[in-house]
Amino acid sequence: MNYLITGGTGLIGKALIAELSQNNVEITVLTRNPKQAKKSLGNHLHFIDELTSSDIENKDVVINLAGEPIADKRWTNAQKNKICQSRWHITQQLADLINKAEAPPSLFISGSAIGIYGRQGNKAINEDYTDFNQEFTHDICKKWEAIALEASSEKTRVAILRTGIVLATNSGALAKMLPPFKLGLGGPISQGEQIMSWIHYQDMVAAILHIEKSKELNGPINLTAPFAVSNHHFSQALSSQLKRPCFFTTPTLLLKLLFGEMADLLLYGQNVVPTKLLDSGYSFKYPTIEAALTDLVS
Repeated sequence: MNYLITGGTGLIGKALIAELSQNNVEITVLTRNPKQAKKSLGNHLHFIDELTSSDIENKDVVINLAGEPIADKRWTNAQKNKICQSRWHITQQLADLINKAEAPPSLFISGSAIGIYGRQGNKAINEDYTDFNQEFTHDICKKWEAIALEASSEKTRVAILRTGIVLATNSGALAKMLPPFKLGLGGPISQGEQIMSWIHYQDMVAAILHIEKSKELNGPINLTAPFAVSNHHFSQALSSQLKRPCFFTTPTLLLKLLFGEMADLLLYGQNVVPTKLLDSGYSFKYPTIEAALTDLVS
């Protein structure tokens, strides 16, 4: 098998490459800094810093995980544009090259997020849900998905990863939460009623490999654990696992003062169900938040 991967130095990219590298496969990684990526990922991979038609021809699978982190900086107009263009531009390049290829990949897996749904209440929603809330995260993902789907053809199956909150200890949301929770300063955000749709990073990698093998899977696919939890439940579970109290709350006003519009990511959520994955036979290694946190922080 011959893979082309973008976003290979990110959390999921690294874990996916490590898993794929256990088999006899060829992996090409698109990166802005091949020298640094080689130090991070190893010498056994092929690195490129720009895309050409030859990079697409005869690839079996293209996996597009690139994108500016959405929650690292305040959402100024410049940062919003950077978040959007880092996703749309590379996806458009890939879709155009796949469409022009004489021997295109049989599978194009491209990133998205449950942000496509916008803020929602507690009602469980799956891939069929279309009553989106119009906001920044929806706008990003709507165009991102539409661009990726341009590559769909009789030769190329397109799968869109609508990813939830990815849990890992070395990166992402959980890594940011751990320091205050370890000090006993953690607790719910606002009232803690917002639903958190999450996934253990190992399940995300395994789900991507499952999608590759499951030829019936295409279009948008929710990559979330089957049991979403409220922010209050998550906070209690994390505090319990760390054997720390869970007394403190973070007021809504403080979050809005600190982060502006980006605070919406913390204050609102979605109860997303991975119906397509479950119906296709995928079995989660970490279906509950208790199982995931036991593995990650015990």
